[in-house]
Amino acid sequence: MKELAGRLAALDPDAGAALHVIVYFDRLVEGRAGLESLVRGAAVLSGCPARLVDEARGVHIRVGADGIRQDGGGPVDPGWMSAALVPDGVAAVWLERTGPPNGVDAMVLERAAAAARDVLDRTRGRAPSGSPAADPASVEVLLDASAPEHARWQAAVRLGLRDTALARAVAPAGGATVVEAMPSTGTRTPSTGGRRAGIGPAVPVLDLPTSATAARTALRFTAEGDEQDPGPRTVYADELGGLALLADTVGPDTEPIADVRALERAVAAAPWAASTLHAVAFATSLRAAAAELTIHHSTLQDRLAQAEHWLGWPVHEPHGRLRLQLALTVWRLHRTQHL
Repeated sequence: MKELAGRLAALDPDAGAALHVIVYFDRLVEGRAGLESLVRGAAVLSGCPARLVDEARGVHIRVGADGIRQDGGGPVDPGWMSAALVPDGVAAVWLERTGPPNGVDAMVLERAAAAARDVLDRTRGRAPSGSPAADPASVEVLLDASAPEHARWQAAVRLGLRDTALARAVAPAGGATVVEAMPSTGTRTPSTGGRRAGIGPAVPVLDLPTSATAARTALRFTAEGDEQDPGPRTVYADELGGLALLADTVGPDTEPIADVRALERAVAAAPWAASTLHAVAFATSLRAAAAELTIHHSTLQDRLAQAEHWLGWPVHEPHGRLRLQLALTVWRLHRTQHL
C-alpha cells in the first residue's frame, strides 16, 4: 500500500497524499493507538495544531504541528475545520485552520474522527465511576511516555492518584490498558472481568508508561486456557524474566522456527495434542500432568509416544522438556500480536 501511495503521488499528488492519510490512520487503528496518537497524526499530517474535544467525556487533547502535546490554547474557534464524532454532536476533531478543508485536510478529519470514535466507544464505561480507569483520556496521558511529565502528573491527579505510592498497568485482551492503584500492604488480584490480561509491575505513578509497556508484553504470553489454546489467562510481567525478550523478536509475521512447525503439526494431528503437551511441559511430573488432564498415567504415556514421533524429539528428559516449553511459548507469541 505504501508503494502504491508513492506511485499514485507521482501521477496525482493530491490523490497520493489522501491515500497516505488512509494508510497512516489504518496503521494506528490496527495497532490500537490511543486518542493522543490519533490527534498527533492529524496535526502532523495537516501541518497545523489539532484538537479532540469531547465535553461529555471530559476529553481535551491538543497537539501542535510539531507533534508535541500542548496544554491550553484557548477556546475552540467555530470557524476552524472540524469533523464531528457523531452526527449533530458537539464532540469533534478540530484542525486550527479556517476556511473550507482541502482534500487532504478533509481526509485527515474524516479518518481521525472515525478512529477516535472507535477508541472512545471501546473505552467509555468500562470501569465504575471513581476508579482510576474511569477517565480514559487521563489514563492515556498518564501512560504516554512522550507526554510531558507535568501533563502526566496532572492526569494522575485527575485520576485520584496524587497520594498513591505505587500503581500498575493492566492490559486486558480486547480493551484499553487501565491503571490500578496498589494498596499499602500486599498486592491485590486485578479486576479483569474474566478476560485475558497482562499485568505490569508496580511502579511510582510517573513511571506507569514502563508498566504499561510491560503489561502489553505480558498479555502476549496469555492464552485462552482451553484445550486448543492451553496456558495462563493472566500473566505478570515481572514473572517473565528473560522470556520477555522473545516478544521483541517473535510475531505473526516472523518465520516460525523448526520446533514451532513441528508443534503445529502435532497440534493439527490430534485434538488432545495441545493440552497434553502443555501439561507435560509445565506440570511438576508426568503423574501431575496426567492428573491435570484427568487421564490415566498409561494413557498419557501412549499419547506422549505419539506426540514425540510428531515432534521429532523426546520430551521426557529435562533438555527435551525445556525445548518443548520454548516451542509452546514461541508458538503462542506467533498468534498474539494484536490482542
